[in-house]
Amino acid sequence: MICAILVIFMQAGFALLEAGSTRMKNAGHVAGKQMLSFSICALAFWAVGYGVTFGNGNAFAGLEGWFLDLPKEKGALPLEITFLFQLSFVAVSLSIAWGGFAERAKLGVYVIFGALYTMLIYPLVGHWIWGGGWLSKLGAQDFAGSTVVHLQGGIAALVATLLLGPRIGKFNSNGTPNAILGHNQVYTVLGTLIIWLGWFGFNPGSTLSAEDGFFGYVALTTNLAAAAGALAALGTARLVVGKADIPMMLNGVLAGLVAITAACAFVEPWAAVLVGVIAGSLTVFTALYFERKGIDDPIYAFSVHGIAGIWGTLSTGLFASPRLVEKTGVGKAGLFYGGGLDQLGVQAVSILAAGIYVAIASFVILWVLKKWMGLRVSEEDEVMGLDLSEHGSYGYPEQLVNPTTQKMDSRVS
Repeated sequence: MICAILVIFMQAGFALLEAGSTRMKNAGHVAGKQMLSFSICALAFWAVGYGVTFGNGNAFAGLEGWFLDLPKEKGALPLEITFLFQLSFVAVSLSIAWGGFAERAKLGVYVIFGALYTMLIYPLVGHWIWGGGWLSKLGAQDFAGSTVVHLQGGIAALVATLLLGPRIGKFNSNGTPNAILGHNQVYTVLGTLIIWLGWFGFNPGSTLSAEDGFFGYVALTTNLAAAAGALAALGTARLVVGKADIPMMLNGVLAGLVAITAACAFVEPWAAVLVGVIAGSLTVFTALYFERKGIDDPIYAFSVHGIAGIWGTLSTGLFASPRLVEKTGVGKAGLFYGGGLDQLGVQAVSILAAGIYVAIASFVILWVLKKWMGLRVSEEDEVMGLDLSEHGSYGYPEQLVNPTTQKMDSRVS
């Protein structure tokens, strides 16, 4: 229950991180969307998503357990607490997906896509790996969700980004990008720190037990990877772009956390540091690469969660320690411990299966919504800001509205 609360509190971190990373005229909308998102998740996962993920069924989906109508197993954790813990995970995954929608998507799209993501997209991959599905039977190692939570959210964000198109003013006519700076870097730092704190519910909580103290080991590897990711991203940014970029350092923290999430219970501390270093560097290179290719991902959701999720999932196929594999009882030892290519192959299959399914399902849902109601606000509303156009008031009215005329300040556009 404590770990569930910690992970739910990550929503506050995402609200600060995403609001701080976007412009002042959209700050209230971006922050408020987190409350909307969690509310949608809470109802949709209770009604359908939990049953699809963990209910008895076949290798591909759970087929019972709607509205938590599941038998109580003697000696098992209370169903209500298990539900809240798993709800916190799907809420994080959906928060990641929203990064690709930022500053230009209609509010109604959040409602419909959020409900369908929670009921039909996330739960199927969750069932495959955590609910006794086909990838679980192959021995897929994803202790706390590099694939189930982060890769899914990152791919959904990428699909949304591509279908929505770039924000107004992001790219010049020749394709070169312009920086659209977030309005509050202090918010982004505080948000990232809250997310880092919440991750101690995410990974250690996935041990589902406090009896032998193994959750402490998982907390150690988690923390090491996050710290390594921060320093690696800061150093890489200094070398590549010529400055010690703070947003890139924050992305490095998150990338390190994302990558170690699959591996935290399977790798030794030295490997956790290496996992974080590679994740932190990768997120810098991939963020810059995708931007050069004309992809406007406002908070770099795919680089931070998608690419780092892929690397983290693969990392156990390389570094999974025999003693930890024996302790967890999942999969086989990694390549560098004499385990051959077996586990690495299973990890690659899980990435491909999850990635292809989420990409297709997200595209179909968003394509239908685009044809039916449109995904993107009008150009006038985007320039005005979603705070005013979608909600009727600014998150910072004293900054954006002239107190004498009560009209929008010309600086908003």
